[in-house]
Amino acid sequence: MLPALRHIDCWIFDLDNSLYPAATNLFALIDIRMGEYIQRLLDVGPEEARRVQKSYFHEHGTTLAGLMAAHGVDPHEFLDYVHDIDLARIVADPVVIGAVERLPGRKFVFTNGDAAYASRVLDRLGLGNMFDGLHDIHAMNYVPKPDPRSYAAMCACHGIEPGRALFVEDMARNLAPAKELGMTTVWIDNGSERGDHGADPAFIDYHIDDIGLWLTDILENETQ
Repeated sequence: MLPALRHIDCWIFDLDNSLYPAATNLFALIDIRMGEYIQRLLDVGPEEARRVQKSYFHEHGTTLAGLMAAHGVDPHEFLDYVHDIDLARIVADPVVIGAVERLPGRKFVFTNGDAAYASRVLDRLGLGNMFDGLHDIHAMNYVPKPDPRSYAAMCACHGIEPGRALFVEDMARNLAPAKELGMTTVWIDNGSERGDHGADPAFIDYHIDDIGLWLTDILENETQ
């Protein structure tokens, strides 16, 4: 293990575009479902639905948070609908599987999605049995990343000591609250939409573009 990371005993990963490449583009499928949902909900056309979707995402952290605040949308109904997608485009990466399996300490997924969807994705990635916990949007009480309350609640729920935890995330802005708590932060810069929004070296400890290769590298340093 790299000397700077030998104190880490808790590894926290965002799910989408972090544990698999952004080029997989699952969000293209989810976007279609979100658009359909908003069109029906508000009785608007595709262009207006797209505008609403993106404005809520930028203003509230997730489209769901905006829909809940403005329209009282049932989060379970919304998430069940938008996550009803074909996951065939996900390909398990043996490098990621091998590296995650070898990590010492506990491992968690911290996602603005829901557990049902996350579990399906993890199974498809070959990672379904490798995590000690999954902290999803329901567990956050619908207060999504990057709201600092969601990070503090996750740590309290799972007994995580932030100073001994590392967090990997593709949305740079979502790392700021983790760093404020004392976590080691890793930005996986692999092409996510607005992934670089708000990026600042002050709260990014490691800037990478491939999670499997990076984890393998730091693990191999343990024997050097």
